[in-house]
Amino acid sequence: MKRQKGFSLIELLIVVAIILIIAAIAIPNLLRSRISANEASAVGSLRTLNTAEITYNTSYPGTGFTCTLSALGPPSGSASATSTAAGLIDASLASGIKSGYSFALSGCGSTTPIPTYQSTGTPVSPGTTGQRYFCSDASGVLKFDPGSTANCLTNGNPI
Repeated sequence: MKRQKGFSLIELLIVVAIILIIAAIAIPNLLRSRISANEASAVGSLRTLNTAEITYNTSYPGTGFTCTLSALGPPSGSASATSTAAGLIDASLASGIKSGYSFALSGCGSTTPIPTYQSTGTPVSPGTTGQRYFCSDASGVLKFDPGSTANCLTNGNPI
């Protein structure tokens, strides 16, 4: 009687089933880890925006704070920093989207110098890229809200 070498169909099916079970356990943990990393990056980005706004206000006291990310962003080419491109944040944050979050500056008054600002971080795809909405203002206190950015500044929880 001749013996065949190799695996039987049952053995292959058992191995595939075990791999699928392990993947079913690992993938949700991976997604939660990714959301956690995106949220940590968003908090870091808001801290960077707060520092950049304070530096901008100090560097350009006649302008005050700014409400455009591009004004905090890098100057083009080898140009030197100006009030329209201060070079205080990197290009990816100045674009408004970084690590699954969308960032914006708002809340500036119409007076010059601008006395205040609000920065917000919103998940690009809520529930997938992040769960919480983040915000801050000229006080420098970072807050979060699980529901929306609109509630963050008024009812947000400090980080």
